[in-house]
Amino acid sequence: MPAPAFPSADNAPLRGGPTLRWGVIGPGEIAGDFTDALHRHTDQRVVAVASRRRERAEAFARDHGVDRAFDDAEAMAASPDVDVVYVATPHTRHLPDALTAIAAGKHVLVEKPLATTVADADRIAEAAAAAGVLAMEALWTRYLPHSTVIARLLADGAIGDVRLATADVAWANDLSAPGRMSDPALGGGALLDIGVYAFWFTQFVTGHPVERSATGSTRADGVDLDAAVVTRTAEGVLATAVTSLLATSPGIGTVAGSDGSLRTLDHLVFPASFELTTGRGTAVWSDPAVPTGREGLAYQAAALASFVDRGLRDSPLHGMADSRSILATIEAARASLTVVAGRPSAAR
Repeated sequence: MPAPAFPSADNAPLRGGPTLRWGVIGPGEIAGDFTDALHRHTDQRVVAVASRRRERAEAFARDHGVDRAFDDAEAMAASPDVDVVYVATPHTRHLPDALTAIAAGKHVLVEKPLATTVADADRIAEAAAAAGVLAMEALWTRYLPHSTVIARLLADGAIGDVRLATADVAWANDLSAPGRMSDPALGGGALLDIGVYAFWFTQFVTGHPVERSATGSTRADGVDLDAAVVTRTAEGVLATAVTSLLATSPGIGTVAGSDGSLRTLDHLVFPASFELTTGRGTAVWSDPAVPTGREGLAYQAAALASFVDRGLRDSPLHGMADSRSILATIEAARASLTVVAGRPSAAR
């Protein structure tokens, strides 16, 4: 009996499609990786960068081959040379910076999480709709080739009816050190920064949950340390997602159906291979041509450019409703966490 077959990945091509001129707000590490990935693998170009400190913007421009540096995000967003703005600032800046880009009539790609609350996500969605621009969360994993293949397999019923999903995304952090991960004013904690990937995966394969329950711990200052979340969809599909800043997990996602299962063989956040098991046997999907690690950030930019070229005002792969649902899960989880005396403030 032949092994299960795989459909072709239908992600937007990295080259040869429509191109946009990008501006970046927030010249940090993720913005640098994003810019380098675009310039290395796509026809998209980052042409401007903005920071409240001009010297920081200028250093980023020199290091990453960007033409113009601004010390004012509004001025950059208003530039006629910029078509779309990538918001790469800390979580608590996503709302105001996204609204700045939208007010200038620019499409916007907002780093995950889209916002820190459901209410703020709604404000971004409403502003983009009123302005007639595309707003999209930079949930880059959804746009990677392995995700597009998994989506097609599930839609085609390759494993039957989905019954259960699991995901773990946990990275140990030194929470005694200064930085956004340990700063409650910047949305620090596991849920918004890395848990969002686990919640995305389970929602991606099961659908939006209607019930959510959670347990976990948080520091007294509100920085959440770990959480385990169970969700259920209206159809009764269960999922579990776990995240933590106190330990590092393999980052594996699984989907179990009535006629088979799927399991990522590499960390689910990054470009990955996966295993499909059905009554016909087991087969592994992989594509060595896909850029590895954060080089895969290029795919979401190519996708956004294709959506704009098609006149879309919401991502058909991960839209505003999807982002809102993930934040609803995060809010429910946060409300269930317990302040536990004696939990470590640093993970090693």
